[in-house]
Amino acid sequence: MTKSTPNNGRKSQPIRTGLALAGGGPLGAIYEIGTLLALEEALQGIQFNDVDVYVGVSSGGFIASGLANGIDIATIYHSFIESETTEHSLTPDLFMRFAFGEFVSRALGIPQLLLEGLKRRLTQPLGGGTMVWLAGLSSSLPVGIFDSDAIGAQLSRLFAAHGGTNDFRKLAHRLYLVATDLDTAESVRFGAPGFDHVPISRAVQASAALPGLFPPVRIDGRYYVDGALIKTLHASVALEQGAKLVICINPLVPFDAGLAARNGRPHHQSLVKAGLPVVMSQTFRSLIHSRMAIGMSKYETQYPDADVLLFQPDRDDAEMFFTNVFSYSSRHRLCEHAYQSTRAFLLKRRATLQPILARHGIELRLDVLKDPHRHAAGRLRGLSAGKARKAAGTSVRATTNALDTVLGRLENWLETAR
Repeated sequence: MTKSTPNNGRKSQPIRTGLALAGGGPLGAIYEIGTLLALEEALQGIQFNDVDVYVGVSSGGFIASGLANGIDIATIYHSFIESETTEHSLTPDLFMRFAFGEFVSRALGIPQLLLEGLKRRLTQPLGGGTMVWLAGLSSSLPVGIFDSDAIGAQLSRLFAAHGGTNDFRKLAHRLYLVATDLDTAESVRFGAPGFDHVPISRAVQASAALPGLFPPVRIDGRYYVDGALIKTLHASVALEQGAKLVICINPLVPFDAGLAARNGRPHHQSLVKAGLPVVMSQTFRSLIHSRMAIGMSKYETQYPDADVLLFQPDRDDAEMFFTNVFSYSSRHRLCEHAYQSTRAFLLKRRATLQPILARHGIELRLDVLKDPHRHAAGRLRGLSAGKARKAAGTSVRATTNALDTVLGRLENWLETAR
């Protein structure tokens, strides 16, 4: 591993606040964006572009790396969700580009595997049946369907376009992106000493390389896959750094059809009727959520002087469970849903949350939460308008300065001519 170098841009103040974002694919990213929009306007005293330490896993790594680079949540919203794509948008087609190189490289090895299998059958006729022979061809199967290299390249361009960096060591804040070493099944924190020389975009690729969908990402001769395989929410990374308040967002919870029925929410009477994707989703959610619950229960005893706030969907939230995130209309609706659900949660739990937040100098803005006319889209329009006004003011100042320069040069030229 390349040795770390001192970070000249990183703040030297004590670590006080942390943001931990879990994985969850496109669905998780959209939920986290909507939740962050609601939290940003409702919590006075914290800015999500100025958190001391960021921890991202899988899709949460996309959001965390953007925030750590100073990209505001409105810009991230437009990059992930808006149908009017910009040059640096993270559009669905980026995540669904076939890994042709992986398919070709595996296919080229099939003749050799067939030859080796034939030799075994001839020399060891009683060594196994047809299934054993076919099993020898398993290494010819691609380890991922989609290629993540285009995603990494687009992230790199996105950081540069907003004046950011693709180097962990040049960030003003600490950023950790968690992946899993495929050959040891151990968690690796990119951004930590010994792993901070890896480009941020490459680390995001590794953290989000869900086996079966994306091939493992090769870094320094090792192969890495999705960090959620070990634990979906690595809040402990921020707590170990000394953070006294860690805000956690977990988009994936198992669906409780019985609870949904009792609360009158629309749902499938039986998840099995929805088919294999829904059954697999419920299974995966159940596995990672049980591990997260165990981890969260330990934080209170391991870090008694720290507060950990968890935001996640309700167990009967059919909107979060059944939404098609590859539809742009669904993306807008899901982001709004996350935004409003978070607002409702903050208002409902205000008696519990207010004293916790107050310990860290944060105020819960009840006037904002009680305003029934607030929507994520309206908030984003306001932010866009503010950016436009700022840009217009910058443009006017630049034009005035340029005009002053030209007039000054003209005056000097006339004086010289005289």
